[in-house]
Amino acid sequence: MTRLLHGMLFATTVLASAGAASAADVTLNIESWRNDDLAIWQEKLIPAFEAKNPGIKLTFSPTAPTEYNASLNAKLDAGSAGDIITCRPFDASLELFNKKQLVDLTGLSGMDNFSPVAKAAWSTDDGKSTFCVPMASVIHGFIYNKDAFEQLKIEVPKTTEEFYAALDKIKADGNYIPLAMGTKDLWEAATMGYQNIGPNYWKGEEGRKALIEGKQKLTDADWVKPYEELAKWKPYLGDGFEAQTYADSQNLFTLGRAAIFPAGSWEIGLFNTQAQFKMGAFPPPVPKAGDTGYISDHPDIGVGLNAKSKHPEEAKKFLTWVASPEFAEIYANALPGFFSLNSSPVKMADPLAQEFVSWRETFKPTVRSTYQILSRGTPNLENETWVESANVINGTDTPAVAAEKLQKGLDSWYKPGK
Repeated sequence: MTRLLHGMLFATTVLASAGAASAADVTLNIESWRNDDLAIWQEKLIPAFEAKNPGIKLTFSPTAPTEYNASLNAKLDAGSAGDIITCRPFDASLELFNKKQLVDLTGLSGMDNFSPVAKAAWSTDDGKSTFCVPMASVIHGFIYNKDAFEQLKIEVPKTTEEFYAALDKIKADGNYIPLAMGTKDLWEAATMGYQNIGPNYWKGEEGRKALIEGKQKLTDADWVKPYEELAKWKPYLGDGFEAQTYADSQNLFTLGRAAIFPAGSWEIGLFNTQAQFKMGAFPPPVPKAGDTGYISDHPDIGVGLNAKSKHPEEAKKFLTWVASPEFAEIYANALPGFFSLNSSPVKMADPLAQEFVSWRETFKPTVRSTYQILSRGTPNLENETWVESANVINGTDTPAVAAEKLQKGLDSWYKPGK
């Protein structure tokens, strides 16, 4: 009897211990399209979180970028998606929230670390609910060959007048193509052209919101002016730019054949490995000295909580950590060019990345004008802006005609306030 009693007590203790261990050991699965981030998650982010949160394990499960949206939607509909959902900016994630597949995170601890602009990509149209924690953005500007600038004794331009003076000097020298940009892929002309310099004319968020509200039109001077500037770029793009792809532009710059690359900060990692010269960066030149400067600080990636997660409290602990300065510093330095949206300043180890992010101190941030609300119909304003930006640079449409086409397309389906 005594042996039996001891055996029963031992078995009970073992079972209890096993139950306690399994109860404490929760695994959260993270869905993402960033398959190039796998090593960063496994070597830096996951160990940092797990060290401070014993009992919570993380598994990072990326899907190929082109397959992510369809794969994620199928998993969410089937109830088999991971606990943590990596969020695309704006409409794709808003749709998931409207379908009640993402949890409202407005009250999550740490959300006050982000400005309304930082949260805009993962908030409802009225801004009252936020459903993903902002992780990172990309910043637009110009990357330049420092060796070329030093050789030609060119100062970094701050105004449009200085910008064209620099381009003229580079062109006159003849050793470099002034601007490495083509129009074949269309999006390059819009993203690194129109959306890069445009905020200085439509005054960033002020103009973007006025366009959404119907108080401004794309035919207004502030929206046509960026196209007038883009039209002036044509002589500086080099021979055959109409057939030049985005990859061609990257190669022209990194091989040292072009002096300036109209850029997004996402180029930093690649350029660091390929360029054999010193690089610098400058923000979009302002129209005239003393003007307020604006930068496109465009949200790229966030994370949300699957409404069907079996571990919501543990998932919220993870999301609160993502909202922390600790996560911001690790992530931003592991991926130079993808900048934390956290209000706490992050010191970047990469000098080029630090140059980009330093602009936040003196320039007003905005997001790409076509991304929120205005590209939900047909014709899609984002895609049409690609076409017209290329047309203006190519000289096949005037700035005024391009603006009229864009506004007409928008008017055909978008009724502000309705």
